[in-house]
Amino acid sequence: MKTFRNLALGTLLLPAALSLHGSTFVGDRTDFRDETIYFAMTTRFYDGDPGNNTYCWDGVLNVNDPEWRGDFKGLIDKLDYIKALGFTAVWITPVVENASGLDYHGYHAINFSKVDPRYESDDCKFQDLIDAVHQRGMKLILDIVLQHTGNFGEEYLCPMFSRDYTQPLDNINKSMKLHDNTRLPANYNSLPANQQYGTRLALMKNTDGKNHDVNNYWHHYAHFGWDDPSRWWGQIAGDCVDLNTENPYVTNYLVDCYTKFIEMGVDGFRIDTAGHISRLTFNKMFIPQLAEAAEKNKDKRGGTPFFMYGEVCARSEEVIYRGENYNCSPCYYTWKENLDYAWDMDEHSWDNIVVMEGEKGNHTNANSVNKQGEDDLGHSPSILRKSDNAWLNGNDYHAPDHSQHSGLNVIDFPMHWRFSNAKNAFNAHNEDNLYNDATYNVVYVDSHDYAPNGADGQRFIGDRATWAENLSLMFTFRGIPCIYYGSEIEFRKGCPIDKGAVLALNESGRAYFGGYVEGDVTVSDFAEYSNATGNLAATLSHPLAMHIQRLNKIRAAVPALRKGQYSTAGCSGGISFKRRYTDATTDSYVLVTISGNATFTGIPNGTYTDVVTGDTKTVTDGKLTATCSGKGNLRAYVLSTDKTKAPGKIGDDGAYLYTGKSVTPETKPYDGNQEPLDTTTKRDGTTPDPEPENPVDPSMEKGEQGAFFENTGHWGGTINAYVWTSTGTVTASWPGEPCTYLGNNIWKWHYSGDKRIPEGAGIIFNNGSAQTSDFSWVNGGFYTLDGYDHTVEGAGEIPETPVTPDPDETKWTIYFRGDNGWNPVCAYVWDSGDGDRQILGAWPGTTMTTTDVNGVSMWTISFTASLKSPMVIFNNGNGGAGNQTADLVLTNHTVYNADGTSSIAAISSENPLKIYSAAGNLIIESATEMPVAIYSADGTVRLVNVHPGVNVIDTLPHGFYIVAGTKIIL
Repeated sequence: MKTFRNLALGTLLLPAALSLHGSTFVGDRTDFRDETIYFAMTTRFYDGDPGNNTYCWDGVLNVNDPEWRGDFKGLIDKLDYIKALGFTAVWITPVVENASGLDYHGYHAINFSKVDPRYESDDCKFQDLIDAVHQRGMKLILDIVLQHTGNFGEEYLCPMFSRDYTQPLDNINKSMKLHDNTRLPANYNSLPANQQYGTRLALMKNTDGKNHDVNNYWHHYAHFGWDDPSRWWGQIAGDCVDLNTENPYVTNYLVDCYTKFIEMGVDGFRIDTAGHISRLTFNKMFIPQLAEAAEKNKDKRGGTPFFMYGEVCARSEEVIYRGENYNCSPCYYTWKENLDYAWDMDEHSWDNIVVMEGEKGNHTNANSVNKQGEDDLGHSPSILRKSDNAWLNGNDYHAPDHSQHSGLNVIDFPMHWRFSNAKNAFNAHNEDNLYNDATYNVVYVDSHDYAPNGADGQRFIGDRATWAENLSLMFTFRGIPCIYYGSEIEFRKGCPIDKGAVLALNESGRAYFGGYVEGDVTVSDFAEYSNATGNLAATLSHPLAMHIQRLNKIRAAVPALRKGQYSTAGCSGGISFKRRYTDATTDSYVLVTISGNATFTGIPNGTYTDVVTGDTKTVTDGKLTATCSGKGNLRAYVLSTDKTKAPGKIGDDGAYLYTGKSVTPETKPYDGNQEPLDTTTKRDGTTPDPEPENPVDPSMEKGEQGAFFENTGHWGGTINAYVWTSTGTVTASWPGEPCTYLGNNIWKWHYSGDKRIPEGAGIIFNNGSAQTSDFSWVNGGFYTLDGYDHTVEGAGEIPETPVTPDPDETKWTIYFRGDNGWNPVCAYVWDSGDGDRQILGAWPGTTMTTTDVNGVSMWTISFTASLKSPMVIFNNGNGGAGNQTADLVLTNHTVYNADGTSSIAAISSENPLKIYSAAGNLIIESATEMPVAIYSADGTVRLVNVHPGVNVIDTLPHGFYIVAGTKIIL
């Protein structure tokens, strides 16, 4: 395969051998089921180096809280805290170089081959973090992205920009420099923001009807459904541009890049958006190659197996996704292929295939993926693969058959979605045979994306006892427990997990956690520590944190709770089960009941000891009754066997795990500074409008139409007003028209048109990224982020009949489609019936301005004149061949191009488009033929030509769209 240049990711050091057998553990840590995972968003966890803090350019609501705050040094500083909780592994968000308006999370790559310098310090690189993790006997899981890049290109696949780290990184214009090899147009920086996005997207996805992506490094498919295999081809968000993972050139590059991290010693990968890549692609292009690299470099992680698990997002409580499509379900991805599909491994096999927007491409690999999508659609019993690898055979452990395991494990989304309570989550086990081995599932309650069904957009809202009960199940039942940072103290309970730029991070489930772990601790083993100080000591003393510590100790002491198969046969309790694990040196058998009594029948005779109470029972008749009360409390009776003795009582009684009654341990106080501000890091951003020497008070003239906005969110840049009615837009298309700055954070929008804005109109204020909610239009209305506040004095009634222009003069508006790349475009207009009178000045005439017509970018100019035989020449400021059009007859409201009048008829101001939805379809009524742009919420642009009459567009999936400036929901 191709060798890519400059893929160095830091000096590769051989870490010290991992300590895989500490005093906490009974039995060796032989695979990743022996671990428990703490998930930290690096930038939001702990700030070890304030000198590398920086803002993002779209994070205008984040004040004294830079999005890039935590770093590698901060993670190293707090590894002992994570180990004190008892966790053996740390999952961190992606570390490759990113570029987007909010890229602090790491999922918007611009260079897969490079660690983002914003995580690093002069004396702390990624290798230092890996080594520090291993020195503590812990493991590091790295989040990786295979499915998409950001929308600013990628260094080796389509270079558009280079990040200039000497400039303020929160200022896109200063820090994002056009790459030496960019194919963006020379006038890119002068384009409006929405046109810049469209131009970037076109280079990757051919969205403008031209074949830019000639090597097909990205998918070009425009429409997809979330619940069927078409999601393997679609762009899931505006900042997530889907790579062509069926192109070996792309996949080999990605494997090369991520192999470097394997060589550095990471212990596993969590694979983002795995459900938007086909299983066939994983089995052909990713899993075998990454597994081979991991095997070659196993000495870098102490010889332990490399672990990979994918995010096959399935917002459903059913194991078969929503009871519909097997091949969109997490369990599906745990299996190898059972049919033979053709595959072309040639890196250049896509190079000569033209794939336009909306197409998948006639390529062997694409066709095979399509075929697999058809073969495994639905949930017929004939296509379901099944295994008993997770289930006991009676009371006996049996050697699991992993011969058909794909090598990819999954996040247990059905269980995650059910975790509104533990009983509901436990019931997900009924279809565990659909996974190759459900004991390898990664299990969590909530994350940086979702919480359980019912309140999935908020950090877990259940009461503390419900949290404790969920944790008791997670740490004793099958699967690998995972906790999202801050859950140990119910951090940001009930807050929205993430709302992008419209919500300050401090008010979200991704808030900065560092103040809660200020302090030190001395750790001797997992969940064994002393000398805890500061807020860190207070956090460790929280009832849930104490509960987690004890659960980690219990799980470590009982191999069956980590790696055992299970059964519910003969288990009478509401949440009760038995588990067993055996190998050459281990025979571990345990009976578990949670939040209630249980009777276990048909079990082996012998002596059982409960790890919570120390109670011992001798069984002679195959029956044991466990008494347990209290939500979240549990009993785990361990059988003493010849190979593995029962450990006895583990840990001290607490709020949720106890013998007779709940014990409230001493909770240490915080110092009041657990949520510190960063007042040192300053935002650069766009250059703010200067404060007027004499700020203008908001006022309205008689008959004037307008509105005011107080920018209390301190958004950067110019504020725009977007105004619309049920029949069309009042302003230009999104983001609308710029407002005038009056001072004191107040902006005014003045309507310069000649129509009356009717009641029922809507208005949104925005800066091109951050925006308000939809507000009802009030003439002269004064608005804040919260909505309408009052009406400004002087705003009066607007006459129903607008003032008409002088009948002797006509307002002319003409358009030029700049497909030939001219910038600027000038219009030279003369009246051949009036002595060749020059209308817009001497040659080359007047420079036109850019605008959107029905969402399509054009050049335009308007003027008022009385003309007899008007003519026009469009030019680029020069003359001669290639620089100007022919002499063209001037027709009002007409679109021209370099070849003359376009095939699109006149755009009449008297016949606006009528845009609405009906029966789930988009309806566009037009008096003429014209182009219309349709923008979807993920940034995809679809250009259609509408014809006179009623046009029905029935190919759009349900969602939010802006159509010629009008908001439509299908």
